[in-house]
Amino acid sequence: MAKKVKVNADACIGCGLCVSTAPDVFAFTDDGKSEVIGDVADESQVDEIVASCPVGAIEED
Repeated sequence: MAKKVKVNADACIGCGLCVSTAPDVFAFTDDGKSEVIGDVADESQVDEIVASCPVGAIEED
């Protein structure tokens, strides 16, 4: 079963690391912030994706 993540838009700085790391999961909004567009297919990636955000804006949902 795919896991879900969420982005805290208030904390997001739009660095793009999540979008470049997991383009099937994240995309940019019109205001340059990240948003979730899909589930994380590989559950082992969830911790890595959450930890990779430099401002902690990504959380497991």
